[in-house]
Amino acid sequence: MNILFEDAHLVVCVKEAGIASELSPHGSDMITLLNADGRAQIYPVHRLDTVTTGIMVYAKTKQAAAFLSGEIAENRFHKEYAALVHGVPEPPEGTMEDLLFRDKQKNKSYVVKRERKGVKAAKLSYTLLAVKTTEKGVFSLVRVRLFSGRTHQIRVQFASRGMPLAGDGKYGANDNIKQLGLTCVMLSFRHPGTGDNMRFEIEENFEHLP
Repeated sequence: MNILFEDAHLVVCVKEAGIASELSPHGSDMITLLNADGRAQIYPVHRLDTVTTGIMVYAKTKQAAAFLSGEIAENRFHKEYAALVHGVPEPPEGTMEDLLFRDKQKNKSYVVKRERKGVKAAKLSYTLLAVKTTEKGVFSLVRVRLFSGRTHQIRVQFASRGMPLAGDGKYGANDNIKQLGLTCVMLSFRHPGTGDNMRFEIEENFEHLP
């Protein structure tokens, strides 16, 4: 496992695709893998979809978990992603704001027009980094910052604008790409013990994609 940082309070690591971020009875998950390396307690404070790769932080004490959960609630916990999408976003830099409804039975989110029970506001900003034309079409690499943490938020917000992520058949991509083009490439938060600002960053790893 790729461990970026670890001390008595927390562990920062990189989750691979196909591994659940929370305990799962159906296969491998990050908590089981971290415990298998001899860590007594691991507490999840945020999540990534099983099909998504990227940086995650786990607390090693209840106090650290409570602190990090509070940082998330107060919007002091920041995440940025690299996404490979079909098409080219216009303008090349901007903001997306939508109302999202999550269908728990289908495990799928939808952009809706009106507020009602179960509907939550979602906001992100993006910057176009590169455009690539391949035999499967035109793809854009974008850097995305989340301002809200809704289920499948990046996937559904781009797909609703005709730009599904590479490999995302759930939201309309018909490209026969097996790996979802989405990686959490940056996390920043305050350390639960010292209060110091922590920032971790990796490069996107889309070499296997078009």
